Amino acid sequence: MSGKNNYNMLKQIPAVDEILQRTEVKELQQKIPKILVLEAVREIAAEIRQDILMDRIQSLPENNPRQYLLDLITTSAADRAREKNRPNLRRVINATGVVLHTNLGRAVLSERACQAIEQAASGYSNLELDLQTGKRGSRYAPVENLLTRLTGAESALVVNNNAAAVLLALSTMAKEKEVIVSRGQLVEIGGSFRIPEVMAQSGAKLVEVGATNKTHPRDYKNAVTSETALLLHVHTSNYRVVGFTRETSVAELVSIGKEFQLPVMSDLGSGSLIDLSTFGLPEEPTVQETVKAGCDIVTFSGDKLLGGPQAGIIVGKTKYLEKMKKNPLTRAIRIDKFTVAALEATLREYLEPDNAIKNIPSLKMLSAKKSEHEQRALALCRKLTEKAGLRARFEPVEIFSAVGGGALPTAELPFWAIEVVPYAISVAGLAQKLRGSDPAVIGRLQEDKLILDLRTVLNGEEEVLVDILCRVLEQGGTSE
Repeated sequence: MSGKNNYNMLKQIPAVDEILQRTEVKELQQKIPKILVLEAVREIAAEIRQDILMDRIQSLPENNPRQYLLDLITTSAADRAREKNRPNLRRVINATGVVLHTNLGRAVLSERACQAIEQAASGYSNLELDLQTGKRGSRYAPVENLLTRLTGAESALVVNNNAAAVLLALSTMAKEKEVIVSRGQLVEIGGSFRIPEVMAQSGAKLVEVGATNKTHPRDYKNAVTSETALLLHVHTSNYRVVGFTRETSVAELVSIGKEFQLPVMSDLGSGSLIDLSTFGLPEEPTVQETVKAGCDIVTFSGDKLLGGPQAGIIVGKTKYLEKMKKNPLTRAIRIDKFTVAALEATLREYLEPDNAIKNIPSLKMLSAKKSEHEQRALALCRKLTEKAGLRARFEPVEIFSAVGGGALPTAELPFWAIEVVPYAISVAGLAQKLRGSDPAVIGRLQEDKLILDLRTVLNGEEEVLVDILCRVLEQGGTSE
């Protein structure tokens, strides 16, 4: 390609101001911020210029090439501007089957919790006002009473996540002092945050006892010194050590704490207020059981098995919780009004356990029986086959799902899924296009198939899922 020909094509590229004066672009600026439209026009014009220089565009239509480029840039820039204007945080249809999917926001909130957030967001609230006295109140009051009632603890405090709860407790109880913990409980949670690192940040000194697979009560007793401030039990909520094992129970640790007059803390991680083993899931210690066993401090998450918003919940003895409330760190990691509203609404569901199972989405998904959803899978398959049977094969299949979110690591949840084998696009390409849809659809890639697990597809999302899948399959393509 001659440099002269390139030069002639470059001269045909319209100026940015000329494009911005087009009627279509002016109308677009009424719907999309002007700065985004301007960025899009500049980017598309620059890309076309680069394509010409790199010989990716070797010729233009002989009949009015300038008009051709005007139309091309206008259309492409409009698409680019719309994409720029889409929210970065978008709705997703979770078809992975992972109930507490960390990448997808973990627990879906109940309708009652969503209504509470809307009410808190749309007007003023008594976040830190005691309406009875007219004086300043505590933002924790709306949830503290519920937490003590539900768990049997004397007092409660809520911070922004469970890692912060552990950090606050250790900083308050054992700064510059020793904390004894089993080697088998030095867990790592999502994002490579590890108990030893959280402990170091708190100023506490870690004392490891026992072995990875076995820690006996005598290991704790032998490690106690005048510098010991706390005995720590960490529930391995995101993994299990099986086989030749021995773990010192919370009850045994409490007994040791009484013998040496030391407080005992249990980090449950994904703490539950309901015995999930009644649904065939692995047994998990409940918060109530841990409090009843005599633990002085118990920490757990709000957005895992509890099914609420992201939060770190601390319950326990009043004398220790009062110290934490006065720790300056508490203000830095406190919850906002939306968390207070959503958590209160979630906890109120637990006042009637049957309501919690029925109304909290994560609990409803975890307790769902495969046999009750077979017809749902068959009906969805028939609908997809009717609408897009020439573009893909759809088949109901029985699969196993995971709980996710660092909870119940050994649990296998049997359920129904839709197996999709596309004909005119690769499976990876189909998955990519589904991620780019609105709402995005996220499934599981398995060999040359896309698996859409229905456990986590919410009621009312089926029609949207069918429409998006059929539209993407109709578009075809080979995106990878």
